[in-house]
Amino acid sequence: MKLLLKYLFTIGSIGLLLLLFADAVLMPAYVRHDQSRYLINVRNRSLDRALALLRSEGFKAVIGDTVYTNRIEPNTVIEQYPKPNTKVKPGRTIRLNIVQPEKMVEVPNLLGQSQRSAEIILHQMGLVIDTVYTEYNPDYPKGTIAWQSPKGGDLLNKGQGVHLTVSEGLPPNSFQVPNLFGLSKARAETELEKAGLKVGKIFYRQNEDLVPFTVLDQSVVAGTVLDRPMAIDLTVSVLDLQDIFNQMIDR
Repeated sequence: MKLLLKYLFTIGSIGLLLLLFADAVLMPAYVRHDQSRYLINVRNRSLDRALALLRSEGFKAVIGDTVYTNRIEPNTVIEQYPKPNTKVKPGRTIRLNIVQPEKMVEVPNLLGQSQRSAEIILHQMGLVIDTVYTEYNPDYPKGTIAWQSPKGGDLLNKGQGVHLTVSEGLPPNSFQVPNLFGLSKARAETELEKAGLKVGKIFYRQNEDLVPFTVLDQSVVAGTVLDRPMAIDLTVSVLDLQDIFNQMIDR
């Protein structure tokens, strides 16, 4: 009899514990499951408004991703996860994708760069080459950038393009005067010959600080582009003008 009572007491205790567990754990979980609701649509709303609506519905929200564009008002929600009208439980965290203005970047100075180098530099900055023109330009070697728009230092949105002009070098049948200052007379004659030009008259100027026969001046400014070959007069240094005078008499 005592054994039966002990057995019944044990069974009753276990039943009571199961009843308490169901009341404390299983029933609340079941009730919460029934509280699931359809998620509202906050797309195309401002971020502040979307957050307020989600909070009022018992949801949390975080920014999941940012898209940079100037075509949509900044801080607009463009997507949400889970999707609208999905059945979710209260307290669920909703990820929002929002819009921010496109980032502006400073256009690099590309003058003197090769076209390939310019393309690499622009790509690193998030920019591209838009159009490429060519022109004869004696100021820039053939194949290098002689002009750009926008210019270096201007601001552009990422993804936009830069217009470039690539130099073709000297025009056909033209001659560019080299810089002869500081060269020896012999070296100056060589440089003129390489440029398709020749030495004209030689003038002498006494100068005791320079090596004799150093070019001090030239009759045509360096960089000048000529449409026909011509003689370039030079002024060179000497230690004593009397020596030159004596040489002229001896001749």
